[in-house]
Amino acid sequence: MSERRSRDLVGWFRAQAAWRRAVLLRRAIAAALAVLAVVLAVRPVGTGTTDVVVVARDVAPGSVLTVADLAVRGWPSEIVPSGAVGAVDAAAGRVAAGALRSGEPVTDLRLAGPALAAAATGIADAAAVPVRLADPDVAALLTPGTRVDVITGGGTVLAESAVVLTVLDPATGPPGSAARGRSALVALPRERATRVAAASLSEEVAVTLRSHS
Repeated sequence: MSERRSRDLVGWFRAQAAWRRAVLLRRAIAAALAVLAVVLAVRPVGTGTTDVVVVARDVAPGSVLTVADLAVRGWPSEIVPSGAVGAVDAAAGRVAAGALRSGEPVTDLRLAGPALAAAATGIADAAAVPVRLADPDVAALLTPGTRVDVITGGGTVLAESAVVLTVLDPATGPPGSAARGRSALVALPRERATRVAAASLSEEVAVTLRSHS
């Protein structure tokens, strides 16, 4: 057999071997896909949907949520966030602690209230109290999580290390906000909250920023 003929035969055998390997690879991939399809077909599906309250339009921080701001949507039960609100009545009339985007699910920690106050302070029975600000310009310095001392105009310290939850918008805040001017919603231990709430009803109070150290 000539040398050229030998090279041709070697090339042919190599091509056949490569073709067989390709066929086997394709068959293996097809088998794997078939197994995957079976697994997906018999895998238990989700447990259904759960009603979740979502924001129907963008909401500014410190605003009181109205029925028009909210809607109920069915969410896959396995991805419903913790603390999700399930009924519009449970969220309407509550204050948004931060800005809310349209379509965002409403949870207890997105609303001013006991759950947020407890999370912000680490105190289980903490309460949220609105504080009228003697100096409205201070509102621009207050952000959620800022720690402040609450004092009267005469310098009496009502509470130390209160945690700001949100600054109430006079235009969209609770009833009477526009007349009272700028207010901050702060979280405090319950016994201090009662004292601050009583003082804030009769007079404007000041807040001073605490050092982060």
